[in-house]
Amino acid sequence: MRDVYLVGAAQSDFGAFPRESYRSLFGEAFVSAVDSIDGEFDKSTIDEAFVGTLGVGGRQLGLGGPAVTEYVGLDGVPCTRVENACAASGSALRQAVTSIRAETADVALAGGYEVMTDMSGEQTRYWLGVSGETEWERMAGTTFAGVYSQMADAHMDKYGTTREQLSRVAVKNHANGAKNPHAHLGFECSLEDAMNGKTVADPLNLYDCCPTSDGASVAIVASESVARELTDNPIRITGTGQASGRVGLFQRPSLTEIPATGAAAEQAFEDAEITVDDVDFAEVHDCFSIAELLAYEDLGFCETGEAGEYIESGATLPDGERPVNLSGGLKSKGHPIGATGVGQVTEVFKQLRGEAGERQVTGLSCGLTHNVGGSGGAVAVHVFEEGWA
Repeated sequence: MRDVYLVGAAQSDFGAFPRESYRSLFGEAFVSAVDSIDGEFDKSTIDEAFVGTLGVGGRQLGLGGPAVTEYVGLDGVPCTRVENACAASGSALRQAVTSIRAETADVALAGGYEVMTDMSGEQTRYWLGVSGETEWERMAGTTFAGVYSQMADAHMDKYGTTREQLSRVAVKNHANGAKNPHAHLGFECSLEDAMNGKTVADPLNLYDCCPTSDGASVAIVASESVARELTDNPIRITGTGQASGRVGLFQRPSLTEIPATGAAAEQAFEDAEITVDDVDFAEVHDCFSIAELLAYEDLGFCETGEAGEYIESGATLPDGERPVNLSGGLKSKGHPIGATGVGQVTEVFKQLRGEAGERQVTGLSCGLTHNVGGSGGAVAVHVFEEGWA
């Protein structure tokens, strides 16, 4: 089985762009991804493409994948649209990695896009809602925030997690996102602000919730023989894992964990032949503040029930033992559904290459991305390491 290398990765700005289309946003990300490749790259060498999207707005097409690859001059290249709710482009990356390993491609593109800000609030709530259990949760009146509020309430009740600990997620991620020129909400917030935001779904307030965003992201992966022609600063994708979970909360044995995260992480760690202790930093799926705390526990960064204490300790700050969401995460950087997974990959790529600007943390050699669909019905986890095999 061949080794796989990440040779280029980039994202468009995430935000609200009424004058842009899903094609133009994808084009921006694609051009930037190609520009991030060290050597001279011919896009005609791309053998296959996998594009993640939910397809919720922007007058997008059922053939949105081929539409965006055609737009960037890849017409004729086989393109598969991947729909796995918010885990769409994380799942697309897994398909690209698999194609290189299986020798069906030497160079593959994984990406994603979404246009969300052209919809009404009611439409947005509907489309976010159907990313989860539709019949028994969403159509019964439970919003996406409402589902995660139940998880937060259960965690607070069972483990003593506090309002302040939830708010520290927002404070940290906004501080990181304020240094990210691509972030949708590129501003800092105080702990007082984060604790006293307008209630959205008790106990979650506005500062606990990520924005809905427009944006796109692209990663280009290659076999070792191709990668050696393109870079002297290699980033190897050493582990990939993906798992499905019970879509509805009412189907799960516990509201305080996402089992698919643990299963996907176990696969990825085994694939990479590492343990969680080898992970230096991570981009995790913080659609709501409680989601980041659950990720700490489900990925094994801390013991079950200790996520609140873990963030309070400073462990996930840029100068902590394991920085999390240096990009600003979904909370600050934004969440254009189909673009989020590969958007996380972009940050890992930059950090491992020392190209993250003000956000750069030194001494990082192993990174992880964690991309969740809905409230845990789908999860993709990937491990990235510096150097040749």
